[in-house]
Amino acid sequence: MTTTVPDIYTPDLYIAGPPHELFTELRRTQPVFWQDMPGEPGYWAVLKHTDVEYVSQHSELFSAERGGIVLEDLDEARLAALRGSLLAMDPPRHRQYRKPLVKSFTAKVVGGMEARIREICREIFARLDGDVEFVHDVTSSLPTQVIGELMGLPQEDWDYIHRLAERNTTGQDPEVGGTEEDGYGPGAASIEMAKYAIGFAMKRRSELDSAEEPPEDLTTLILESEFAGKRMSDIDFGMFFVQLVTAGNDTTKTMLAAGLHALLTHPDQFTALREDPSLVPGAVEEILRWANPLHYFRRTATQDVELRGVRIKAGDKVAMYYTSANRDEEVFEDAQSFDIFRRPNPHLSFGFAEHFCLGVHIARLEGRVFFEELLATFPRIELTGEPRRVRSNLNNALAELPVRLHRA
Repeated sequence: MTTTVPDIYTPDLYIAGPPHELFTELRRTQPVFWQDMPGEPGYWAVLKHTDVEYVSQHSELFSAERGGIVLEDLDEARLAALRGSLLAMDPPRHRQYRKPLVKSFTAKVVGGMEARIREICREIFARLDGDVEFVHDVTSSLPTQVIGELMGLPQEDWDYIHRLAERNTTGQDPEVGGTEEDGYGPGAASIEMAKYAIGFAMKRRSELDSAEEPPEDLTTLILESEFAGKRMSDIDFGMFFVQLVTAGNDTTKTMLAAGLHALLTHPDQFTALREDPSLVPGAVEEILRWANPLHYFRRTATQDVELRGVRIKAGDKVAMYYTSANRDEEVFEDAQSFDIFRRPNPHLSFGFAEHFCLGVHIARLEGRVFFEELLATFPRIELTGEPRRVRSNLNNALAELPVRLHRA
């Protein structure tokens, strides 16, 4: 392949925000676009909404398991560990691992968590007044507590696990993800979290053997369930834990911070939301479309296949760009505008088909309750400085959001 002029790979491109103008032009001219990468084979970027759906639906053509879900080729040890997560499993294995968990993530079961989530939000907001850095002082606390309670993790470990989850997803930004010099080179946080989970599983198994009433949480469910005909080993649990906890922590934090920023920069819609809180669920969906937490996920072609007249060869990397698909003009009217009244809103921020997000109901509930309580607690919120974004071509996240919260 020849080097192309546009570059949608370099993480530096995303520091100022997603390159929406470039994505718009590429959707029009090269909707299946070849992107070179430094030091290794490049990839096909799939930019149209219908094509992202197609790739998502056809796991027999586009594998999550074969090469993983990130653009960079991982060494065998890291790739093997990644394959222990739902995100990087193909059917039928994916379904075998997902099925035992589904009943814990249904809308009805998750709905029973609303009172506790509302209580957590009120506890968080009760500690706040005046100037805060919203990303870490505010949004981190909710998903950390929710996932901690879901998994039955000791409360004294919650902050530690959250820091590891954050490092897992921000490795391209040394200010957030750490560096090799401080012990957090590529994959280090995932390995550390997996080791923690292995130890946690060993301790829990001992408790299950001796306890008359074992803890009723997600850890117990996973350890006592059969996946593909057998129970998970402690090592299997460790790899599974990394994905569940990282997804439950970091993407929710990203959604909440990006949501406030979107509302602050669209004050007319923020006002409408204050005047009518029943609009919050729709606002959460538009936040997810407008500022989707992840730019892409990768697949690997299992055979030669053609997409929009482009010949993709077996073994080629293929990236589904949600950031582009969510602003596809053929699907969304006035696609570049933030509009909390948008209906319908078929965004792809939770994925599609086989890998549709297992925690979708929890994420939506956390988003709705968080913004309901935020609006009820602080009648005025203002931006006090320039937000800073995470340097990443994968995570569409804010690193800092300085705001002032007014109680009156």
